[in-house]
Amino acid sequence: MRDESHLRQIAIPALAEVTGATAIALDFETASPSAGSICSIGLAWIVAGRVARVAHRLVRPHDMRFSPGFIAIHGIEPRDVEDEPEFPAIWDELAPHLEATPLLLAHNAPFDIGVLRAALQHYGIAAPGFGFLCTVKIARAAWPEMENHKLSTVAAHLGLDLRHHAADSDAAACANIALLAAQGAALPDMLPRWGITPGRLEGGYYEACSSARDRQASFRRHRPPPWLRGGI
Repeated sequence: MRDESHLRQIAIPALAEVTGATAIALDFETASPSAGSICSIGLAWIVAGRVARVAHRLVRPHDMRFSPGFIAIHGIEPRDVEDEPEFPAIWDELAPHLEATPLLLAHNAPFDIGVLRAALQHYGIAAPGFGFLCTVKIARAAWPEMENHKLSTVAAHLGLDLRHHAADSDAAACANIALLAAQGAALPDMLPRWGITPGRLEGGYYEACSSARDRQASFRRHRPPPWLRGGI
């Protein structure tokens, strides 16, 4: 019998239900290699230092093209989303939360923010301004001894429940990773200690979240040769 727990939908709360949220964790599942092919959105709100609410919405991709390898990862099939709304309808519910909450979290933010940017571009929707943090970078800073910092690895290390690739569970794990790394401090206050600079998405502007290691690597790649620096 097919396990359909990953198809359970949880409504996006009204703004009044998550008043005072300091961050929202976001996770996308996609139907194909096309970045904008969203088939599932998971969200977790951090309020008063804990995960206060989660939400999960299934989404009909604009082209309904599902790759078998992607179905094998998340278990969502075309029949599961054929009657669901496309991204703009979900965005109408989500956008006010992003406008009201100062920070977005994602585990491997280049993927999830890339998916969001692609979907916004496809539908001609302007992005509201918000900052974002990558919890892969946070986990690397907080627990450098780990063999890798994949979501499943970090969740197991921290004893977090995880139904991997169920978007709501992934989002909740992402939020809890940030909270446990911060050890009760506000996330923005921890950024200097972690050496992390938030990313930014606003209108046509995009800046990636970066760590000290990223910036050092970029400096080495773009550093001029010795003869231009006056050295030998």
